[in-house]
Amino acid sequence: MNNDNTYPIGTPGKPWGKEEKLAWLNVQSIKRSYQDEVLSKLDSSIKGFAKVKYGSLPSNPERYPLYAYMSEKWDTSRTSVLITGGVHGYETSGVQGAIAFLHNQATKYAKHFNIVIAPCLSPWGYETINRWNISAIDPNRSFYTDSPAPECSQLMSYVDSLPSPINIHIDLHETTDTDDTEFRPALAARDGLSFSDWGIPDGFYTVANTSNPQLDFQKAVIASVEKVTHIAPPDANNQLIGSDLVEHGIICYDKAALFLCGGFTGANYATTTEVYPDSPKTTPQECIVAQVAAITGGLDFALSLPTKNPREC
Repeated sequence: MNNDNTYPIGTPGKPWGKEEKLAWLNVQSIKRSYQDEVLSKLDSSIKGFAKVKYGSLPSNPERYPLYAYMSEKWDTSRTSVLITGGVHGYETSGVQGAIAFLHNQATKYAKHFNIVIAPCLSPWGYETINRWNISAIDPNRSFYTDSPAPECSQLMSYVDSLPSPINIHIDLHETTDTDDTEFRPALAARDGLSFSDWGIPDGFYTVANTSNPQLDFQKAVIASVEKVTHIAPPDANNQLIGSDLVEHGIICYDKAALFLCGGFTGANYATTTEVYPDSPKTTPQECIVAQVAAITGGLDFALSLPTKNPREC
């Protein structure tokens, strides 16, 4: 951003058109390798799982294939779980946390659940360390029918093709200092709005569904993560990112109405995780471990429930 607090692309107060979006795209650059940091870790076989190519980014299909791992022996009587990472490509711990769970924990839990793991939905965003895709679209506001974001439409089509519906969805995210220095100012500029700094929560928290928060499930995730890293305290208004705190480390969003990844499956148990790797109280590696703890905490909670119809689990 410029020193006068205006974004360097576009005219303040005027939404971007094609010219401004192209100008934004032209200043993006590759900063890390999807091949080296993600695809190379997906080469090995995982006991009990099949590797599935469910699509690719049309901008560069060979460079950006999209992969998921799914339970090899799908049992429609079991609870089905979806784990997603990298909806926002810059959110490193979500991607690496999903991969770490895949390699270190997934086989154990596959004895009890049908599991699908899609570790990196936005590989171009991963390489360029971006929240948006190449069209300046936020994938995490684009999970709807005929979505213009291929990152969303291809995952939705794949999930729709599964043998049974998703009952548990854990969507792994993180917040970094660049949310307030780059991504939210860019969003305000793109939409012709003013930027207001709301501050970044220092620690882990979860975002539940407003209409179906399942707070016991959320609290189990928080309790598991709290063994690894600290939970974000509320601000002076008892809020996190402008939303009221409903329990320790838990806020709610209307995920379906906002077309968020965490809302498109309609899963009875759904949570979106957030960690803050720029905190002086933690490390990026600890945040990856926290993402794994969030997954295991949620799945352990499900295992503790009385036997139910999997659609209700």
